[in-house]
Amino acid sequence: MFKQLFLPIKLASRSLTINKGRTVLTLVGIVIGILSVIVVTSSGQGVKEYILGQIGSFGNDIIQVETKVPATGKTSSANATGQAQGIQITTLKIADGEAIKKIPNVDKFAPVNIGQGLASYQDQNKQVMIFGAGADYPFIDSATKIAQGTFYSQGDDNGLSQVVVIGSDVKDTLFGSDDAVGKTIKVKGLNFRVIGVLEKRGAVTFFNYDELIYMPVQTLQKKILGIDYVRMITLKVKDANLIDVTAADVADVLKRQHKTYKSDQEDFSVSTIQEAQKIIGDVFGTINILLLALTSISLVVGGVGIMNVMYVAVVERTFEIGLRKAVGATAADIRNQFLLEAVFITLIGGVVGIIFGYLISFGASYFISSFFGFNINFPVTFGSIALATGFSMATGIIFGFYPAYKASQLSPMEALRKE
Repeated sequence: MFKQLFLPIKLASRSLTINKGRTVLTLVGIVIGILSVIVVTSSGQGVKEYILGQIGSFGNDIIQVETKVPATGKTSSANATGQAQGIQITTLKIADGEAIKKIPNVDKFAPVNIGQGLASYQDQNKQVMIFGAGADYPFIDSATKIAQGTFYSQGDDNGLSQVVVIGSDVKDTLFGSDDAVGKTIKVKGLNFRVIGVLEKRGAVTFFNYDELIYMPVQTLQKKILGIDYVRMITLKVKDANLIDVTAADVADVLKRQHKTYKSDQEDFSVSTIQEAQKIIGDVFGTINILLLALTSISLVVGGVGIMNVMYVAVVERTFEIGLRKAVGATAADIRNQFLLEAVFITLIGGVVGIIFGYLISFGASYFISSFFGFNINFPVTFGSIALATGFSMATGIIFGFYPAYKASQLSPMEALRKE
C-alpha cells in the first residue's frame, strides 16, 4: 500500500529531474504568474491601507463640501472629467459656510481655495501650492501645527491681510537656516509677510503639505485669483456619532442656499470621512480584481506551456507507459503519474514565485520609504499566499489533466510497438 501510494510521486520526481532544461523553462512561466499575483495583491493592499490611513488621520469628525457638476454623481467620471476640462462651478461661497455653521452639531468650518504661484525671497525662488483657507483650519485639521510664529486670524482674513504661513520645505528653500518669521516674501508679484512656519508633516495621500503656503482665503480670492467663490468647505462636527445626520442637514442647507431642490440641479457634494474611506475601499477592491484578472493571463500562458511539455513527455515515454501497463499498472496509475508531474512543476513554481514576490514587495516598500518618504508597506498576507498557491495548484491540475488522461488511455500493445 505504502509503495503504491508513493510510486507515482517517485516516478514524477525522477522524470522532472531527468529533463532539467524542460522543467526550468516550464517553471519560468509559472513563477512569473505567481510572482505577479503576489505583487499585485500586496501592492494593492499596501496602497489602499496607506490612503485609508492618511484619510483617517484627519479624524472621523470631518465633513467635506465640494463643488460638483450638476446632473453627475459626486464620484462619477463625468464630474471629474467635467471639472478637469474646465467647467467652473462658482456657486459655493463663504456665505454657505456661515449658513452651515448654524447647524447645532457643526463646530467649525473653513472655506478653501487652491492656487499655484512662484514664491521668492531675495535670490531664492520656489514654485508652491497656495492653500487659501479660513482662519479656523488648524482647529479642523489637527495635523496643521505651528513650529514658529502663529497662524493668521479671522481679522486677517476679513481684512485681506497679506500674510502667509509657510511649510517647512518652503522655509528651507527660501530661508535656509535663517528665521523666516517677520520676513517679507513675494508671491505672484505681491509682498506677503511670513507670520508662521509649520511643523514638518510630509506627504498625505501623495500631497506634500511641507511645500504649501497658507494664506487667508479671502486674500487669495480677491488679490490673487480674482474670484468670489470657493472650491470646498471643510467642517468639523461636535459629535462624530451624529455625523451622518449632520451631513444630511448640511445638504439641506445648501439646497436652500443654492435653490437646487432637484437632485440633477445640485452643484455641490457632501461627504464624510467614513464615506470617503468606503468609496476608496470599494474602488481598490474593483481595481485589484481587474489586475488579478490581467495577471491570470500569465498563469494561463504558463499553463499552456505545462500542457505542451506534458504532451511531449507522453510522446517521448510512450514505450514506458506501455511497459508499465504490461506489468500491471492501471490507467489511474498512469494518469496520476503525469498529473503529479504537472502539479509538482506548478507547486515548485508557486513556491519560487511567492519567495520572489515577497522580496520584490519588501524591496518596493523599502525603496519608496527611503527615497520618496512615503511610509507604505506592501504586505504579503496569508490570503495572498493562499491565493497564489491555489492558482498554481489549479493551473497544474487543469492544464495537466488532459495530457495525463491521454497517457492513461494508451493501449499497452500500441505503446510497446512505438519502441
